[in-house]
Amino acid sequence: MMLSERIQALIHATEVGGGARLLRYVTLAVMVFALVFLYDLRAYRNFNSPEAMDAAQVARNLAEGRGYSTDFIRPFSLYLVQQHNRAAQSSQGAATNLVDAAQLNTPHPDLANPPLYPTVLAALFKIAAPEWKAKNTQYYAKEGQAKFSLAAFWSEGGQFMRYPPEFLIAIFNQLLLLVVVGLTFLIAKKLFDALAAWLAAGLMVGSDLLWRFSVSGLSTMLLLVIFLGLIWCLIRIEELVRTELPEPRRLFRLAATAGLLLGLGMLTRYSFGGLLLPVVIFLALFGGARRTGLAVAACLAFAVVVTPWIARNLAVSSTFFGTAGYAMLEGTPPFTGTRLMQSFNPDLNTAFFHWVAWVLKKVMENLRAICPGELLRLGDGWMGVLFLAGVLLGLRNAAARRLRYFTLMCLGVFIVAEALGRTQLFSLTPELNSENLLVLLTPLVVIFGMAFFLTLLNQMNVPMPQVRYGVMGLLVLIACQPLFATLLPKLDPRSYPPYAPTDIQKISGWMRSDELIMSDIPWAVAWYGDHQCTWTSINSQYEFYLLNDNLAKPVRGLYLTLGTLNAKLFTECLQGGVDSWANFAFKTVAANQIPPQFPLREAPYGLGSGLFLTDRKRWETQ
Repeated sequence: MMLSERIQALIHATEVGGGARLLRYVTLAVMVFALVFLYDLRAYRNFNSPEAMDAAQVARNLAEGRGYSTDFIRPFSLYLVQQHNRAAQSSQGAATNLVDAAQLNTPHPDLANPPLYPTVLAALFKIAAPEWKAKNTQYYAKEGQAKFSLAAFWSEGGQFMRYPPEFLIAIFNQLLLLVVVGLTFLIAKKLFDALAAWLAAGLMVGSDLLWRFSVSGLSTMLLLVIFLGLIWCLIRIEELVRTELPEPRRLFRLAATAGLLLGLGMLTRYSFGGLLLPVVIFLALFGGARRTGLAVAACLAFAVVVTPWIARNLAVSSTFFGTAGYAMLEGTPPFTGTRLMQSFNPDLNTAFFHWVAWVLKKVMENLRAICPGELLRLGDGWMGVLFLAGVLLGLRNAAARRLRYFTLMCLGVFIVAEALGRTQLFSLTPELNSENLLVLLTPLVVIFGMAFFLTLLNQMNVPMPQVRYGVMGLLVLIACQPLFATLLPKLDPRSYPPYAPTDIQKISGWMRSDELIMSDIPWAVAWYGDHQCTWTSINSQYEFYLLNDNLAKPVRGLYLTLGTLNAKLFTECLQGGVDSWANFAFKTVAANQIPPQFPLREAPYGLGSGLFLTDRKRWETQ
């Protein structure tokens, strides 16, 4: 074949053959990755969520061979571990005055995070080996790197800007977001048609909420992949059941896979385990002649996955879910705010005696906030409105109709779980937190909302096809407008105040590795400083000395950030009580009046991110 003929054949394949499809896919992939690059350049932000830093520091400990341990020490976790160890020693007939019953001199077991996401991040850290030091431009200049090299991305104008390990986690989660988009496309195409699938995938790519979650460092993207995998298994089961001769072995494999994914989801976020009820109901209703066996297979697979982790928690704390299992008590009258997690000696007997009334009150108050507010923001806005409007719409596709029933059951479970498990974290980082379970329904809400929209569009009398496509384009533009608004201004990637990674690493460098720090942002000290740090006690007097005097490792450094120093003068400093940390910070900074018996009295000069007190002038020996 002559060269001209080969060129002509190549052009023909590119325009009308299989090459045209490949070219479209390549173009689409380039556009999507260009969007990732643009978002990271203009809208990326460092971690702002305590949960993200907490999970990341646990992952680093795991990657460095320190086991599933934490440097973010909750006083309540110390209480649980101490009670467990003393009870174990007492049952064995040994002395109960253990030197380190709270396990501070050894890696302290993490009781807050389910294991899957930190384990995945640990593998990521092992593979990528990120740079852990937060650096500024002056550091790179000393190292002899070019001013306009990649170093300029991590620091600008002599100031720290981005933390490499956090950016690595963001890239990983953005790849998971693209997997979520692909799974949404496949599910929508399976239930409806190619047009609905492309529109649903496009709206997922343009969801500002999902992009913000992707760079938040939370486990939401991983959980979305697991959730959509679970959905795909249920769709395949329902499809096989409707055939004349469904293969039993295949059905049970799919049911076991659904249970496995449900278990993995619970090991990513405990509240996800509540979906066991909708899954069992779905299999019982639409599982055909083998419905009972399928439901049992899913439950057994679920139990096999989660039982070893529950056994681990019982072995280290005598609780099923560690500190996370007490989330329903947080926000009740005796444990307002973060009081429970900051308590070294909580009165749980009184709490359990009145827990029914208090928890019911908490649930009703949270439902009042969830139903009119978050429910209307399902699917990141407009798609949620279309989804709720189309709930009563009849669907001819049996699979779509049955999956919508499952979606509504999931919605009910998530609303109750949110109302029951909401803590102060929701106030610290509104919307972008692990307690936001409704965001997991975004793919299904988008799919069914788009189906309702296309049904309405088909009933319109449009003069020409171009008008139809114009209406679709207008909907996409309206739905994606929040993302466009996010990309227009370039955001400052720093999450300051209160997080100043360079100052935190400087403070941690002053301390010996076996010394304990106390802070109002212990998750950040654990993550950026790689140092053991306990949460500030409930107050600066009795509770502080109770914790400090009863641990094998006393507090050697106190770091209070602008979150405490910027407390309101009258309501928090003056009326908050003489032993409040806000009052302590006010007297220390404004009047230089540290309580006489307080063991930490030395402070460095020029630390702009907060107040640091320690027992001696450590910075002079560096």
